Amino acid sequence: MPETVTITDNRTGESVEVPLVDGGVDAKAFGKLLPGVWFFDPSLGFTASTASSITELDGGAGILRYRGYPIEQLAEHSTFLEVCYLLLNGELPNTEQLDAWVHDVTYHTYIHENMRKRFMEGFHHDAHPMGMLMSAIAALSTFYPEAKNIDDPQNRYIQINRLISKVPTLAAMAYRASIGMPFVYPDNNLSYAENFLSMMWRINEPHYEPDPVLAKALDVLLILHADHEQNCSTTTMRTVGSSHADPYSAAAAATGALYGPRHGGANEAVINMLVEIGTLENVAPFVESVKRGEDLLWGFGHRVYKAYDPRARIVKEHADQVFEVTGKNPLLDIALKLEEIALNDDYFKSRNLYPNVDFYTGLIYQAMNFPMDMFTVLFTIGRMPGWLAHWQESLEQNSRITRPRQLYTGAGARDYVSMAQR
Repeated sequence: MPETVTITDNRTGESVEVPLVDGGVDAKAFGKLLPGVWFFDPSLGFTASTASSITELDGGAGILRYRGYPIEQLAEHSTFLEVCYLLLNGELPNTEQLDAWVHDVTYHTYIHENMRKRFMEGFHHDAHPMGMLMSAIAALSTFYPEAKNIDDPQNRYIQINRLISKVPTLAAMAYRASIGMPFVYPDNNLSYAENFLSMMWRINEPHYEPDPVLAKALDVLLILHADHEQNCSTTTMRTVGSSHADPYSAAAAATGALYGPRHGGANEAVINMLVEIGTLENVAPFVESVKRGEDLLWGFGHRVYKAYDPRARIVKEHADQVFEVTGKNPLLDIALKLEEIALNDDYFKSRNLYPNVDFYTGLIYQAMNFPMDMFTVLFTIGRMPGWLAHWQESLEQNSRITRPRQLYTGAGARDYVSMAQR
């Protein structure tokens, strides 16, 4: 017997039976009973704006799966480019498919020279790398005007490939420009993560060889950030994409959403918090100040997760390996003490406040010498395949253009008043 709920309009006594499908209800059924009445959900926190087969997220159980595969297994056994293929195509690739995909990404990493000479060099010397990256992604649409032909699957594949391959190049270029260093060209003999590290840090070495532990850690972090259901930036990608804008414009808009400190800036806030705490002796007093509402505990709790973020466990495991190479981040002991106290305090447990992925990622990035203004840039590289998978899925679903309704709360009808009478 199908699950349903019955809604009654107490004003008229009329009722409608609404089926529950995949954990949701069809808003159109309510519209038949309540025409002209809109659901009021300002942050869309209780609204499913789309149906998707890409990522399954159960915040209460602490579960995250890409196309059905647990994030723990993908982080242990897969690579970022393999996960990109999975998100975009729905299945893990065989050897031939993966080799072809990796080849296509590897050999599209270069960008047009005009992008470097005339565009990137036009930014002010202290421009934020994230602002430069967002602008550069949007500018790619002017280099590839054929991207507007979104109805051609082969053309979509080319643009998706270009974005995944070129974003690390643009990201490294933005960083190098921000510190006045010359641009480093991609090295097609390196893996995806290794190539990015080479473009970031290479000085004058004939051949840059990144530490394999650091390259692996970066690859895992990119996997963990690859998709996360309908977050702010992914919803932005689908919203802009619903107008049938080209993928570069949609991805630039999503990057702008990620740029906001409420979305992509949490790991930077964690670092600032740990610096402010300063010493182990200050951890317990800081926790008490959080409980009194005087301070914020960054890196704990999540809009969706009501259990320990599964990504946080994976990050913590790789942190130890990174610190063996780089030396321990001096803030690590403070973070561990803070986590220990919070996880054993009923105040935080009763509120389902557990470490999220941002709690340790900033410490790893900092240990790898990434400046804090590059944290959201790294997030963008990792999230790009998820954005593109949702953009592609939305087109395949032939989704209508996004057009929410509003509840009007302004003035009623009134006549114009001339300037002399105001």
